[in-house]
Amino acid sequence: MRATAVRRTALAASVAALTLLATACGGSSDSDGKGGASGAGAGAGSGGKGGAAPKAAVKTLTAAELEKASLVQGDVKGNKIAKAGPDDQVKAEGVKVDKKECEPFAHAYLGVEQGKPVARTQRTAVSEPKKTDKGTSLEDLAEMPEGDAEDAFAAAFDLTSTLVSLSSYEAQGAPETLAVVRESAAACAGGFTITMDGDTQKIAKLVEEKVTGGDEAIGWTVMSESDGKQVPFKLVALRQSGTFATFVSFNLAATGGRAEGFGLPTAIVAAQATKLS
Repeated sequence: MRATAVRRTALAASVAALTLLATACGGSSDSDGKGGASGAGAGAGSGGKGGAAPKAAVKTLTAAELEKASLVQGDVKGNKIAKAGPDDQVKAEGVKVDKKECEPFAHAYLGVEQGKPVARTQRTAVSEPKKTDKGTSLEDLAEMPEGDAEDAFAAAFDLTSTLVSLSSYEAQGAPETLAVVRESAAACAGGFTITMDGDTQKIAKLVEEKVTGGDEAIGWTVMSESDGKQVPFKLVALRQSGTFATFVSFNLAATGGRAEGFGLPTAIVAAQATKLS
């Protein structure tokens, strides 16, 4: 997953974890990067044909309103929130999918702008390392028995990074975008392949998960496969009135099978849904 926006966020989280291990203190400042990739996703948005979509009146948030409704530091306990930077943003023209019907889901998974939203923001949320009674500094680890040190190291890297993308649409753009992503996921549950910037990633399968929030929401576990090894990602797509939101999560410890509790980013979804309501 080297070339995806979520992987870049995960790499940033690993650097933060190393700093915490070395200094036993945390700290993060908001990025000055601007959300809002300019690439237009195919098959979604105000012109998408995603089957029956609800026709209830929706509210289109302006750029200022969407910015105000976006997450900020302090909105989600145990997470550091920042504006997404350039490395977190992926443009549609740089993404190739081997199955055309899988493109809308791939774009949601990568946080790509879909259709023609009137406003867009992106945020990153990185969970803070879990505190243990076994210490977190390198000196502490060096003095521990091998088994304890391994457990403490794994706990320190049990970090989940989430890319939150919000897009505000006119008319039925948001309901149609969610409908298209849902249909794309159903058609591509058996897997597909994404190529971006010369890097190919195989999605082995999609498993639908139960999630609530907003006017409608749906979630998945996305199994990414590399060198015969599968790594889970989590994706939630949510609609609140005229705003479409995606939440894509990656857990560092899950790459080694150590994060049994890695689930959908429900606290982040709930906090964002509340701010959009």
